[in-house]
Amino acid sequence: MSASSDTTGCFMCGLEQNDESAVVFRDPLWSAETVRGYDVPGWFVLRVRRHAERITGLDEAELATFARRARDLVAAVTEVTGAPATYLMVFGENHPHFHALVTARGEHVPADRRSGGILRLAGEQADPEAAARLVPAVRRAYERLAGAAPYPLSV
Repeated sequence: MSASSDTTGCFMCGLEQNDESAVVFRDPLWSAETVRGYDVPGWFVLRVRRHAERITGLDEAELATFARRARDLVAAVTEVTGAPATYLMVFGENHPHFHALVTARGEHVPADRRSGGILRLAGEQADPEAAARLVPAVRRAYERLAGAAPYPLSV
């Protein structure tokens, strides 16, 4: 299956215009950032930068690098938040563009908001300012863990 060429109205493609302050990292294939509507502190979206639907739409280079990016982002988020659990979720129904939602789950999260129930926190615990304050620390942790160059990259 190839990627769709119709990116008109794609929410995830529109994140290319996200303010730099929301971005943990961007490389030629992947981006990780906070996203309006999912701006719970400790939540980040890892998305392929070109429009590709489902994991089956990833090309060989994207497929070969996805696990490392996901692992390093989850590790950075877990380290910075101190969360006892950090979830990596892939759905793609609401936004048909391959992406994963990384969600830190703190001790304070009640049992009925754990596992899949954590998604209810998007409407209950959104705090754009607190989410934004975590970005620099997660960026530094990601750069150290991934051995990546500091973001933003010099042009």
